[in-house]
Amino acid sequence: MSRLRQPGSVSPLSMDRRSFLRAAGLTGALVAGGGLLAACGKDSSSSGNGSTADGSKYGTVAVQLSWLKNIEFAGEYFADSKGYFKDAGFGSVNLVAGGAASTSVEAGLGTGKIWIGMSAPQTTAPAVLEGLNAKIVGATYQKNPFCIVSSAAKPINSPQDMKGRKIGVQDTNQLIFNALLTANGMTPNDVTIVPAQFDPSPLANGEVDGWVSYVTNEPITLSAKGFANSNFMFADYGLPLTAETLTVSQHTIDNEREKLKAWLVADIKGWRDAVANPAESARLAVEVYGKDQRLDLEEQKKEAIAQNALVVSPETQFDGLFTMSDALIAHNITALGKAKIDITADKLFDMSILKEVYAEHPELKQG
Repeated sequence: MSRLRQPGSVSPLSMDRRSFLRAAGLTGALVAGGGLLAACGKDSSSSGNGSTADGSKYGTVAVQLSWLKNIEFAGEYFADSKGYFKDAGFGSVNLVAGGAASTSVEAGLGTGKIWIGMSAPQTTAPAVLEGLNAKIVGATYQKNPFCIVSSAAKPINSPQDMKGRKIGVQDTNQLIFNALLTANGMTPNDVTIVPAQFDPSPLANGEVDGWVSYVTNEPITLSAKGFANSNFMFADYGLPLTAETLTVSQHTIDNEREKLKAWLVADIKGWRDAVANPAESARLAVEVYGKDQRLDLEEQKKEAIAQNALVVSPETQFDGLFTMSDALIAHNITALGKAKIDITADKLFDMSILKEVYAEHPELKQG
C-alpha cells in the first residue's frame, strides 16, 4: 500500500512516522511500563543455554515494525525467509505490523510486549525524556524520508522556494514541518500552510504548490498516475534525522547483549540481500509478508530502489549497515533541538553493540 489514501483504508501517513511526536501522548504507559521492563523483558528471552520451549538458543522474539508490512521492512523479510534469524539461534521472529491499530514501539517496549522495534529519534527521544529506559542501537535509514513534493512545472527545490506558496501539511506532520522552517531561518508566516489529509490530490489538482510527503512514496505514486513532480528532502536542509531506528530496552542491552548481537547479525544479512535485490524485496513484500495489503509489485520495486539510497551511505559502506557515526548522532541531537526536543546523545543512542558486531564479523561490512 502506498501512503496515498485508498478508499476504505487508513492512510499509512496518518500514524507514527507521520506523527512527529507520537510518543507524547503515551507518558502514562511508558512511565508505568518502566518498572516492567526487567520483568516483561523475560517473556521472549532465554538464558541462552538452549532451555527455551522450542529448543532454540534464544526462543521467540517479537519485533515491532514501524508501519504496515510493505517494502520498508525488506531486510527483515529476507532475514526471516532465508533462515538468518534461525541460524542466529532464534526459534522464530514475530514481525508485528505497526499501523492504525497498533501501539507505538515505545509503548510496546515500556510494557514488555515487544523485544525490539523500528522507530525514529523524534519519537523515541520524548519517550525517553518521559521515563522510558530504552536506547537506539542502530539506524536502517541513514536519512529520514520526509520531503516536499511539488509539480515539475512549478518546482519547489528548497525551503526558500516555499516562501509565499501554499504547502499542504497534515496535522500530524505540523511539528516536523515547523522544525524544517526553523532550521532554515523561516517562520510559518513565510508560507501559506494549508491543512491537509493524506491523499495528495490537492497537489495534483493545483490547489496547493507543495505537499509534505515521504520521498519513497508520494513522488513515486504521483508519477505513476502521470503527475510529473519534483522534491527536496528535509534531511538535506537542516533536519538530518535518521529513521527506521532500532530501539531496545536498556534491560536488553545490559542483560541480553549476545542475543541482541545475534539478532543484529541476522538482520544485517537480510538488509544486505534487500539492497542487492530490489525485485525480490518487492516480491516478498507483495506476495508473502504484505500479501493482505494489496501492494503493487512494480511500485514496491521502485520504492525499494528509492529506499536503498536511504539505507546505504558512504559511511555505511565503510562502517557497515545500521551504523551511525559520532557526527551523524550529533546532527540528530541538533535537529531534535530545532524541534524543541532537548536530549543528550548518551541518553538516546548506544552504538557500542554494533561496533562489537562488526569487530566480530567484519565480513558483514558493505563494500
